Amino acid sequence: MSPAGTPKPRQADLVIVANRLPVDRVVNDDGSVAWRRSPGGLVTAIEPVMRENDGAWIGWSGGSDDDMEPFVDDGLSLVPVPLSAAEIEEFYEGFSNATLWPLYHDVVAKPEFHREWWDAYVRVNRRFAEKAAEVAAEDATVWVHDYQMQLVPAMLRELRPDLRIGFFLHIPFPPAELFQQLPWRRQLLEGLLGADVVGFQRPGASQNFVRLVRQRVGHKTHRDLIYLPDGRVVQAGSFPISIDTPGLDALARTEAVGERAREIREQLGNPRRVLLGIDRLDYTKGIFDRLRAFGELVRDGEVSVEDTVFVQVATPSRERVEQYRKLRDDIDRLVGRLNGDLGSIGSPAIHYMHTSYPKEEMAALFRAADVMVVTPLRDGMNLVAKEYVACRYDDQGALVLSEFAGAADELRQAYMVNPYDINGMKAAIVTAMNAEPRELARRMKAMRKTVLDHDVKSWARSFLAVLDEARPEHHKQLRPSRSA
Repeated sequence: MSPAGTPKPRQADLVIVANRLPVDRVVNDDGSVAWRRSPGGLVTAIEPVMRENDGAWIGWSGGSDDDMEPFVDDGLSLVPVPLSAAEIEEFYEGFSNATLWPLYHDVVAKPEFHREWWDAYVRVNRRFAEKAAEVAAEDATVWVHDYQMQLVPAMLRELRPDLRIGFFLHIPFPPAELFQQLPWRRQLLEGLLGADVVGFQRPGASQNFVRLVRQRVGHKTHRDLIYLPDGRVVQAGSFPISIDTPGLDALARTEAVGERAREIREQLGNPRRVLLGIDRLDYTKGIFDRLRAFGELVRDGEVSVEDTVFVQVATPSRERVEQYRKLRDDIDRLVGRLNGDLGSIGSPAIHYMHTSYPKEEMAALFRAADVMVVTPLRDGMNLVAKEYVACRYDDQGALVLSEFAGAADELRQAYMVNPYDINGMKAAIVTAMNAEPRELARRMKAMRKTVLDHDVKSWARSFLAVLDEARPEHHKQLRPSRSA
């Protein structure tokens, strides 16, 4: 059922298709249901242009068998798509997160290939495509997001050839040697080719896609253009996503966040240096190796727990998936061993929190940390690195960053590391900890200029501008947001 008193959305000139709606359902103490805006940059980026273009957002509510009517929340038209318990297991936990996720992240974990999972993926993608075809106005723009929805563009193209369709992949796109393991590789490539513009985080991912289309589908290509037999031209490109930099900068400057940052350092014993890691608990994030590297620095005497602490926040993630439960157990054991071997009463080597925090607390943690350690084994972008930079209006603090994160292309003044090289990671952490304030300021100023000049709204504008130009025969153009 729709929330009481909320009108259904009309047909939309801009339709967003994503795995999840931009709101989370909250059950109040009295049993009533309310909706809370989800955290994350995607909502921040797209909300203004949605409001200007009578936009609608299609996504899953997060529950099972919720056959809800479209509704409006805080002026946004939301269109829920139901998933059964079996589809959550096979489409979401299965094919999306146990097949595609590890495959696209360099097979850090071994992907599983099950035909019934693929069947569920096809079925759910078709349901989303049919809903988008129903909601979109004539000659509308539809922007499809991420790895869970890679078949939607072609399915939607078949249903509504009048539409202008864009697709953006938020995670890495693998090289041919890995992608070719997938039994359904051609179907996924053809699914993406239903879009007019296919966007990726990094230029290398875009090049991987074009090369695979040429090799596996046989279409002619020239640089970032793909020529289809029906006369359509598909454009691939790199559109690195960003964050709400002005919002985070303003939040970090508030008195409450500054006071909380001082409290955090006091609660940690007012150490000389605070190192910080904030990640979703995922095997791609390199948390285990990062903590192991810090433990070796303490053991070797290069770092003392008396004056240096490492704070690691690991946000719970996909806890029904076996690989994630095992990772949590492995990290729990490692933290326990390191604190038992290296810590002392009142001075643990690592402060480990397996929880999530609101954005105010995250901003305070960023303000409190002298060194931010972001060392994923592979990451499409990693917005935490950019969030840390956005919060450091004092031009202090050091960023240790994996070269395998998309953010490394832009934040070139970070202390770059190969996360597979433990000794190299240890050396970079020590260098960052001991850097002179003038050197830190030089690096941070340059990185802050990057994230201020290229925030999440400019990312959305740049993608939609390219998509607007992709099919000039369409007379209906999107209106940019007034805040743009």
